[in-house]
Amino acid sequence: MERRRQRGVAVLMCLMMLILVMLLGVSAAQMSLQGEKAARGERDREVALQAAEDALADAERDIQSGTAAVSACDAAPAWQRVDLSGAEDGGACTAGFGEHTGVEMLTAEGALPFRKPRYLVERMACHQPGEDASAVSYCYRVTVIGFGARPGTEVVLQTVYSKPE
Repeated sequence: MERRRQRGVAVLMCLMMLILVMLLGVSAAQMSLQGEKAARGERDREVALQAAEDALADAERDIQSGTAAVSACDAAPAWQRVDLSGAEDGGACTAGFGEHTGVEMLTAEGALPFRKPRYLVERMACHQPGEDASAVSYCYRVTVIGFGARPGTEVVLQTVYSKPE
């Protein structure tokens, strides 16, 4: 019997297939992790958006009840010059959620915001269509900042609120 010398091509092909399958597995794992990071970021943004919307409602309750702290900051418009988060000025120009209404908000637990939202209320002269332009009438520009579950996620919303007569 004649013995043929083996050249090891089968082993080499198996190793190449193994490397190919391993690379496919690694890329699938990376895609899965990227999807999870994107979903976490979107959820965090939604938490911040909900907190900001809650702060808008709280500010409107403040205005309606007459307890709103209208900003005393001289910058015009103040929302462009004030640190809404309150970190730089210690919150001198902004109000925290529930500061005037006494409403509570849980923070820093699970999927809740890591801190309470803050808002700035500016009183502005404004006139509704059809009103006497010489009569003094005011409306309020409310700017809020909501925070996500992780530091660094912030959503800023702004609305103009006119008190019903």
